[in-house]
Amino acid sequence: MDSAELPLRGIKVLELSHMIMGPAAGLSLADLGADVIKVEPIDGDRTRRLKGSGSGYFPVFNRNKQSLAIDLKSSEGQEVVRKLALQTDMIVENFRDGSLAQYGLDYESLSAENPGLIYVSLKGFLSGPYKHRTALDEVVQMMGGLAYINGGADTPQRVAASVNDILGGTFGVVGALAALHDRHATGRGRHVRSGLFENNLLLVAQFIAQFQLTGTAPKPMGAERKPPWGVYDVFETADGRVFVAVVGDAQWRNFARRFLPPEWAADPRLATAVDREAARSWLVPGVGEILKTWKTDALCAALEEANLSYGPIRQPHDLLDDAHLNAGGALLKTRLPDGGEISAAALPIEFDGRKAGKRFDPPDQGAQTHAILQGLGLDAARIEALRAEGVIA
Repeated sequence: MDSAELPLRGIKVLELSHMIMGPAAGLSLADLGADVIKVEPIDGDRTRRLKGSGSGYFPVFNRNKQSLAIDLKSSEGQEVVRKLALQTDMIVENFRDGSLAQYGLDYESLSAENPGLIYVSLKGFLSGPYKHRTALDEVVQMMGGLAYINGGADTPQRVAASVNDILGGTFGVVGALAALHDRHATGRGRHVRSGLFENNLLLVAQFIAQFQLTGTAPKPMGAERKPPWGVYDVFETADGRVFVAVVGDAQWRNFARRFLPPEWAADPRLATAVDREAARSWLVPGVGEILKTWKTDALCAALEEANLSYGPIRQPHDLLDDAHLNAGGALLKTRLPDGGEISAAALPIEFDGRKAGKRFDPPDQGAQTHAILQGLGLDAARIEALRAEGVIA
């Protein structure tokens, strides 16, 4: 989309964050058109230097942002960032509670002079006895039951994706946009807080409700998977694997007519969803023997024609060649500061049939520092003096 069409155009955001949760929130705001300045240490956000499983953090979560590399521990650096904060609409931060107060960058200090400020704090825990603890995505997955329900009988297993970091940042943005709407009426901003642990609670809420309603604790999915439908499984094919979901009586009749021997469709033991769930011990292996004679592409085409739910089993990098994602603009070619290139995920949102897309690539460390300081009214001599003093990169 053109910058002039993006819904948050004109909104100024200061991002004081690191790792995933804060940058994920800043990414959403930036992709939606906000002018996001990312405040980095002199030596840059540490995710710039991560390798292995952390190598994707910076390039995925930092497009459409400007970079200000500055020493926040220096009085001059604090003065610069404070001036920016007093001219901004939103601040996104994921520092430990109280740590920004020493720089005069806490909500109370800033909102006293900028009453319209929307201050988004992304934390491990919200209000309660745990409020001042530090946390990571994996920590709250372990203590919040997600790793247990995702694992095996004796081994909790975290969800591989940083689900709490990303969704926690997203809920911070939801709160920020609600506060922005309210500011139109009241003129005042809000202090919005989003927490990893409480986000995790929402992710496991259905399992908590299941226990309360049935009296039975759900078993870990890796130990004993018991779906509520007869056919709701991963099936081997002649050359791969496909997940097939048949969840209603009409779908069952459709599936049985197209894929199974005639007698299966008429079997009274399979007449209802309850019957089919009770018959899983022989139904699933029987269906499996039939489906493994199909080639993956042919089975997927037949399931598509039958309007049944299915999904071939793929690795994440296989999505680079996905026809749907490529046609829909969901993969954004992204050039990295070191000259490399990746395809990163666009926000999963469309406006009038179009995704927000990318305006510019993840910035070099401190790439916009000079221009940002000029915008604050600092002349070239003062900017060069700050650089010589090691306040800016």
